[in-house]
Amino acid sequence: MIPEVKRILYATDLSENAKYAFGYAADLAQRYDASITILFVMESINHTVEIQVKEIMGQEEWDKLKADKLEYLNQKIISRIENFCKEMNDQFDSCRLLVEDIKITKGNPTDEILTISKDINADMIVMGSYGHNILQSALLIGGTARKVVQSSEIPVLVVRLPKE
Repeated sequence: MIPEVKRILYATDLSENAKYAFGYAADLAQRYDASITILFVMESINHTVEIQVKEIMGQEEWDKLKADKLEYLNQKIISRIENFCKEMNDQFDSCRLLVEDIKITKGNPTDEILTISKDINADMIVMGSYGHNILQSALLIGGTARKVVQSSEIPVLVVRLPKE
């Protein structure tokens, strides 16, 4: 049986490893004539800390700060896609058209990746093996990637950053 891959969820933490994994997502999308949804998950801050920050800043400033952060992340992701497409111009016919949507959510990264993959009816998840992790040099596969692989009902491609 040949798998039909039409929707790819590419999970990123904007690390170098995740950037490298995007090449695999783009290549698979082109080969399978599939679309890519990019997902970035902001980890939730402690509720008590959030209340304290709101008290210091005020609700209006807090809301503005959160909106500015979302816009910054969205622009950073778009910029990364554009740079990748420029670098790979001769290898991908319509690189920018491969990306169907960019989602930025807040919560537990593993839970959000699994939930969004179901929400968009993804056929595959592509992600880096680890990104921002204090113990990354001691681990073969990062905590989030490991948990996604263990819990996902669809194939997960975990891409390691090659040794230079």
